[in-house]
Amino acid sequence: MHIFIKNNFMEWSNIVSTSRTGVAKTSAGVRTEYQRDFDRLIFSSGFRRLQNKTQVFPLPGSTFVHNRLTHSLEVASVGRSIGTIAGRKIAAGMDGDIGDFYNYELSAVIASACLAHDIGNPAFGHSGEKAISNYFIENAEETIEGKKLQDYFSQGEWNDLTNFEGNANAFRILTTKFKGKSTGGLRLTYTTLAALLKYPCESGASVKGAKHRSKYGFFQAEKETALDICKELNMIEESTAPLVYKRHPFVYLTEAADDICYRVIDYEDAHRLNILSSSEIETDFIALIENIGRPDEKMDRLHKTLNSIEDQNERISYLRAKCINNLTLEAADIFHKNASSILSGTYNNSLVDELESSSPALKKIARTSVTRIYNHRTVVEIEIAGYNVMSELLSLFVPPILKAKPSKKDEKVLLLIPQQFIPDGKASAYERVLSVLDFVSGMTDPFATELYRKVTGIETPKHG
Repeated sequence: MHIFIKNNFMEWSNIVSTSRTGVAKTSAGVRTEYQRDFDRLIFSSGFRRLQNKTQVFPLPGSTFVHNRLTHSLEVASVGRSIGTIAGRKIAAGMDGDIGDFYNYELSAVIASACLAHDIGNPAFGHSGEKAISNYFIENAEETIEGKKLQDYFSQGEWNDLTNFEGNANAFRILTTKFKGKSTGGLRLTYTTLAALLKYPCESGASVKGAKHRSKYGFFQAEKETALDICKELNMIEESTAPLVYKRHPFVYLTEAADDICYRVIDYEDAHRLNILSSSEIETDFIALIENIGRPDEKMDRLHKTLNSIEDQNERISYLRAKCINNLTLEAADIFHKNASSILSGTYNNSLVDELESSSPALKKIARTSVTRIYNHRTVVEIEIAGYNVMSELLSLFVPPILKAKPSKKDEKVLLLIPQQFIPDGKASAYERVLSVLDFVSGMTDPFATELYRKVTGIETPKHG
């Protein structure tokens, strides 16, 4: 572990570093360090697998709706914009390399963090996370070779497993050396990783009421890596036991881009699936634009343009773009307004939540999303199906991976796990189970479903 000088404050000049996980130094090239981060993510297998992972609605048949990959690309686009706006405001009056970073590079950092923000989410949306957590909760007393499942782990490790978190899994995917792979994972810069670390604390530190501790950001296995990053970027230490840091300022921009996209674009998907009517979406979007009240948004011109568009999908798309633009500009202003409290670690809100508190129209969109979109029958069905699939796969793989003397059936089960996920003989129980979670959580919806059908006998495997 590196030793850094501890600071108790963050300034715009001391929260940036080109250090990377797994490497001491990188060679110069035509791309900047942060453009490299973006490219490494785009070309990574973990990012590609997002194409077949549920965002909200079941993966489409004839109707196109968003999956995790298209959502992440759109969040990255918004993140680039909000990073550009915020960076230019921060850079005002700055000279030298740090001024250049905020003027030209912060946008790439936020876009990269946005690309990666969902890379740790398992199949079937949040129900996949819940299924993993509940498997360990429900089977805590199950005996495996004379020992209860829970007794295989320390308290910190058990907290990780019973509160499985996609954010922590993303940090693991991006930073960990997997079998046969490079040291340091994707070897991203510390700056990009910090912009992704929404919850800079371990699982035992989660508490209600504190935005930076409402979930957790890294497993016990990656605790030292997270600590290195927090120290080098001068993030404010709140507690050592459990380990808790205040958020890095750039996280607020990454979070805002995600919040803006899902609040607006889930509405658009609901329109394509006939869950919400065209007229009510138009009404809500127009009300949101008026509610935000940007001085540069001329409502008479907006209505004139809207009236010239006949295609209903195109009308919704036009208003969606307007909403995202206005929300992005407003979020950047809120970030700038709260800069001092963000740097001091005392800001306990998200940018879009703060905007929502003064926007009845945004509150209405949030309420409608919960009652009519996220609880729509098709969404609930995929959540239940995903829960059952993930639970069954874990019950298949976890007991055999823990056994010192697996049965013949267990040996056959373990053959289904790719070699890259098979730990060496010295691995602890926690490391072995994490290897199974690496395999299962990385599955796409179709792959997990197909494997579930085969191992349960619903579908007989065919050769070739």
